[in-house]
Amino acid sequence: MQRPGANHHVPRGCSRRRFLGRSSLLLAGTALPQILPGGVLAANGQPGANDRIGIGFIGMGRQAHGLLRGVERLPAGRVVAVADVNLPRAREVARKHGAPAFQDYRRLLERKDVDAVITATPEHWRLLICVHSCQAGKDVYAEKPMTLTIREGRLIVQAARKYNRVFQVGSHQRSMWQNFLGCKLVREGRIGKIHKVLAYNYPSPWEAKFPAQPIPAELDWDLWCGPADPVPYHQDLYLPRANPGWLSFRPYSGGEMTGWGAHGLDQIQCALGMDDSGPVEVWTEGKKFAPPTYTRPESQKRGDAIAMETKVFFRYANGVVVEPGPEATMGGAVFIGEKGTINIKRGFLESDPEELALDALGRRPADFNEDHLRNWFDCIKSRQRPVADVEIGHRSATMCHLGNLARRLGRRLHWDPVREEFVGDAEANQHLDRARRKPWVAPARI
Repeated sequence: MQRPGANHHVPRGCSRRRFLGRSSLLLAGTALPQILPGGVLAANGQPGANDRIGIGFIGMGRQAHGLLRGVERLPAGRVVAVADVNLPRAREVARKHGAPAFQDYRRLLERKDVDAVITATPEHWRLLICVHSCQAGKDVYAEKPMTLTIREGRLIVQAARKYNRVFQVGSHQRSMWQNFLGCKLVREGRIGKIHKVLAYNYPSPWEAKFPAQPIPAELDWDLWCGPADPVPYHQDLYLPRANPGWLSFRPYSGGEMTGWGAHGLDQIQCALGMDDSGPVEVWTEGKKFAPPTYTRPESQKRGDAIAMETKVFFRYANGVVVEPGPEATMGGAVFIGEKGTINIKRGFLESDPEELALDALGRRPADFNEDHLRNWFDCIKSRQRPVADVEIGHRSATMCHLGNLARRLGRRLHWDPVREEFVGDAEANQHLDRARRKPWVAPARI
């Protein structure tokens, strides 16, 4: 799974200055090489208007292959390197493009022909890959959700800004005409003041304790675990959506709250004009969440059902409350205003009165860009900010993380979106980040 085209987004200025500084990238406390080799932080200049953008893929799993097809479709980019902890998987893709394959993504970042990076790894790896890519002078396309924790998101934003990187998050509903238009209608007050928003009650992740299976040849399982504590290999942990796959388990993901929620809750952020802010309160109602532990492979159905018995609510400073809606709101939301309603889903928009959406949909500009990757490519060359810029991705992921924390802590939480911390709640603030296994700790400096 995975913001309107460049012609319909008002970009903020972004420096064209090349990043020429040299320094080393510390991995504090590492037993591995402590620096990226010299030259990594002195990346190539930005590609010119007519140059093809050299793309390095980091992680070649399920989602990355869809992104690969997108790159292959666009003449502006070319695949020049591939990295994956599963080396045969990296080699298979690299061979088709005449590119080198690596098991350690840091080797990919050394290459001067890599102008930009696309990464779709599990979420527990997102912080280091994104920060290291920015420090290496590479522009970044990172799948959603952008992070595993709230603090990780702010660190990535800081890195993207410091090194002047064009950073697109894979919230591709921002590039769909119906979604762009629906959010715009809400923001413009076309249904009046919003009283309430209905959103799907996305499930939170739970725990796994699977038995060991043989590790496939040339899969570096310890590297896959990375910042997380090492556990035995199991196919239904390694795959993203299996029985049930890592996407459902807390050390690696925020569950469907960040999986599908990073689409649906992102639409709420966009429609309410909260791309640089967020809700101020989150709470739960219903049964207290008791996350199960899966000890054998089974579908995600049982774990999701347990999580969804606990209903999650949000409140914004302007009084708008987001409350659980029906299954049909998954990936979108229903906005209830004083003059009517607007219903947004993936590639879908309807309204009451119905003429509001119908009239607007019929006025789609011919040059509207629905290609999320092409928007990123265009912005790499123009140095403008893309439609799902890093700050947007961070703020939308934060809303998802707030929902998970409220469910896990089981009490009302007051959030300060400016300071990005909970108000008067030291225990909750301890959950803004997570412990990481050495050497894969947070960078000593951004």
